[in-house]
Amino acid sequence: MMIIGKKKLPRRTVLRGIGTTLALPLLDSMVPALSARTKTAAKPTLRFGAVYVPNGMVMQNWTPAAEGATFEFTPILQPLTPFQDQLLVLSGLNSTPPPIKYDGGGHAKASTRFLTDIQPADPEIWKPQQPISIDQLVARELGQHTQLASLELGLEGAHFAGACDPGGNSCAFSFTISWRDASTPLPMEHNPRAVFERLFGDSESTDPTVRSARMREQSSILDSVREASAQLMRDLGPVDRVKVTEYLEAIRDVERRIEKVKEQGTKDVSQVSQPVGIPASFAEHAALMYDLQLLAYQADITRVFTFMYGHEQGGRSYPEIGVPDAHHPISHHQNKPELLAKLTKIQTLHVNMFASFLEKLRSTPDGDGSLLDHTIIVYGAGMSDSNLHSPFNLPILLLGGGTGQLKGGRHLRYPEGTPLANLHVTLLDKLGVHVERMGDSTGRLPFLSEGLSGI
Repeated sequence: MMIIGKKKLPRRTVLRGIGTTLALPLLDSMVPALSARTKTAAKPTLRFGAVYVPNGMVMQNWTPAAEGATFEFTPILQPLTPFQDQLLVLSGLNSTPPPIKYDGGGHAKASTRFLTDIQPADPEIWKPQQPISIDQLVARELGQHTQLASLELGLEGAHFAGACDPGGNSCAFSFTISWRDASTPLPMEHNPRAVFERLFGDSESTDPTVRSARMREQSSILDSVREASAQLMRDLGPVDRVKVTEYLEAIRDVERRIEKVKEQGTKDVSQVSQPVGIPASFAEHAALMYDLQLLAYQADITRVFTFMYGHEQGGRSYPEIGVPDAHHPISHHQNKPELLAKLTKIQTLHVNMFASFLEKLRSTPDGDGSLLDHTIIVYGAGMSDSNLHSPFNLPILLLGGGTGQLKGGRHLRYPEGTPLANLHVTLLDKLGVHVERMGDSTGRLPFLSEGLSGI
């Protein structure tokens, strides 16, 4: 079955097969013609994303020395050099509201406050404010137009039972950055196969056994929509045919990689320490999850995602880059040069993987620009100096054009004590969600759109 119009394609056109619903990227034929010579430019679709890295940052290898447009890229930020024109480095933002005494602890507080701006006054007790993370505020607005309101992804499994923090906070406070309300922390899905099925499986199918059979037979979801896609291609112009072909090839590539992981995982089950479908390689796992986010953006399945490289106090090691040590223990570096060097390697790896995702966003057409042009992504950590669990002067980046609402190429240093919540209120404005305040916000954050050389 194929859902299309007679004269032009609706934006929500899908290819439907048994057990599959395949949304399409924005095509020229989805833009109505005004005359023989011109046609309307589709209104850019604004998207939002948040990428979280755990266990703090080596700030001396992160923060540029110079402010404004003359800043030089530090070792950790070096992979982002190609995206300088759509990059804002923000310094001086704090994540602890002045009325709350900073007690020196705070892994759970770091991840929880990253998008909510508040934290429990006591373990698991929210007062006086109820938490809603900014991604979920945006999802309420932008999710009205998409199949999924939001997508929450990670590279480590999540469990919410028990306490995972010395302060007695539930594991939920360390394993997610996304909160729908005080009783609904949203788990980060880390299995690429589960995400793939969520994006492209047909929730309206009356025969769920068909999807299971297809997975057992290792047939592609594209097989079930082959006839419909062939008919669609006959009705498209040459430019749209190229777009659809590239999109379908990207889906097949991701699916093939997921199946390869599954095959490798079932060869010797006794050797597998994680669920089938999770790549053993950290780099491949991250690449798959980023590619799934790309496809979700491209087909407008969702306009909001959150992504965690790992949870706070996570102990992943990185022997592939010469760091066999567990991440969290070495984050308490005591300013030892050898530990700072190892942490810098880890944090540079994270940024390098993020840069690969940005390149794909930039090279994917979207209306009159690219996906990167029409996206706002926050990248950062919930603490700065991990040795001190410091919530001050957080490492925060903004990437993307935000449909012309962000002016990149600058390092903006804000006055000491500026709340991170001021950034959140400002971003919500740009994303069409207007609130008076978030957490400890004191106003809007200036200069994100202006060509100011410094503050």
